[in-house]
Amino acid sequence: MSGEKKLYRYKNLKNVAVRLRDDLNDHHFVLLYAYNGTGKTRLSMEFKDISKKRRRNPVRDTLYYNAFTEDLFHWNNDLANDSERHLIINQNSSFFEGFKELALEEKIFGFLERYADFNFTINYDDWNITFRKQVKNPRFRPNSEEPEYIVQQNIKVSRGEENIFIWCIFLAICELSIDGDQSYNWVKNIYIDDPISSLDDNNSIAVASDLAQLLKKGKDKVRVVISSHHALFFNVVYNELRNIAHKSHFLHKNGNEGYVLRATDDTPFFHHVALLSDLKKASETDVINTYHFNMLRSVLEKTSSFFGYDEFSKCIYGVEDEVLYSRALNLLSHGKYSIYQPVEMNLDNKELFRKILEAFLDKHSFQLPEIFA
Repeated sequence: MSGEKKLYRYKNLKNVAVRLRDDLNDHHFVLLYAYNGTGKTRLSMEFKDISKKRRRNPVRDTLYYNAFTEDLFHWNNDLANDSERHLIINQNSSFFEGFKELALEEKIFGFLERYADFNFTINYDDWNITFRKQVKNPRFRPNSEEPEYIVQQNIKVSRGEENIFIWCIFLAICELSIDGDQSYNWVKNIYIDDPISSLDDNNSIAVASDLAQLLKKGKDKVRVVISSHHALFFNVVYNELRNIAHKSHFLHKNGNEGYVLRATDDTPFFHHVALLSDLKKASETDVINTYHFNMLRSVLEKTSSFFGYDEFSKCIYGVEDEVLYSRALNLLSHGKYSIYQPVEMNLDNKELFRKILEAFLDKHSFQLPEIFA
């Protein structure tokens, strides 16, 4: 990464949320990259609560998508008969204001057909959703009376399909708010946190690209924060929106000392580069914990995939003690080490970790950002 990057330190997530709102005063979008476990979902809630909890003139101004949005839906699997499966909507949520009157099926399906091959029906009397899919008829034969395709009713869609369906509902509501529909004219900000759980890379790219196109359409109507731990999704959104006024940050949880925001405006931010910066700092400061072997193995696996190697050890091929390093990574990265309950390595393993990391960085030149300086 070129150029000096500014670091901003905050004691808590509320202060980070205030900073994001300040950014939106001068920019259409804020893009935020953060690892899982950093507090992205809690940050999105702090962001929307700032306007709702004002002492004077409290208002609702943020439409958000996060883990709580997915929780507005839950399954009735009809365990007794295994036939009337449906997704139940929490009709008491303000998320669904105007939902029934607006009859959003066509708008939702306009998004859904880009990602999935099933259809749905919303029952507004009982507030539930049933799904159906057209499949090949196993009884079909040429010149027979059997239809070539049949429709399976009341199917249970996969977790990934369910997530993409809920995401399409959110997109339909976003479009209404951008178009100035009266039911959602209170929306001034949109906060989107990790919308692509359980999606493969192809759908992740499609979701990121389609989202960016919708937000470009509404850039003068609403301000938007997008946070994600998914490097591919983040970079696609970044590249799609790079020519529109925006801020881009990497959010890091700084132990017990709060949070650090690092500007990444000049280039998109890559997960493995952030990990390497973290690992290099651990090595230099001698704060090396057991889970750092897992992180190093992850970086080597990603690098191996990028170069098309058939195994991660090829990333350190030809270095001295190559066999020892490969065996050590295999052995020491298999432990169930938690980043939240760190255990410091013994001295021998620390030295081994340093040598493997140095061998990797000597073989592959990365320009590492000084994230935690």
